[in-house]
Amino acid sequence: MEPTAAQVACFEAGIKFGSLYHQFAGTPVSPDSADSLTAAMEEAIENQPYCEAVTVAVREDELREAIESAGADYTELTGRFLDVTMTVDYEGVVVETSMAMEDGYPLMQVETVRE
Repeated sequence: MEPTAAQVACFEAGIKFGSLYHQFAGTPVSPDSADSLTAAMEEAIENQPYCEAVTVAVREDELREAIESAGADYTELTGRFLDVTMTVDYEGVVVETSMAMEDGYPLMQVETVRE
């Protein structure tokens, strides 16, 4: 049985989230470098097939708190510092996705699927 276009679109979104998260997790980040890092993340993922748009926002208050509590100038990027939205368009099926913290875990989820 061949997957439907909607199933492939959701799969593509999952691939892109895996790439975004695992490619950048552990990157040193500070409030001064957050904007350039989010731009690099967005541009890197938007290069992938079927990706229409990516928006990455750093939770700067949480980032600052983590840095202050560690007594450092930067910390490692993890999902707890990110809010992400992504749009994938595969053969006219548009999938809207997001990643945000839920119960201490960066949850990636499909928001809508429309043809």
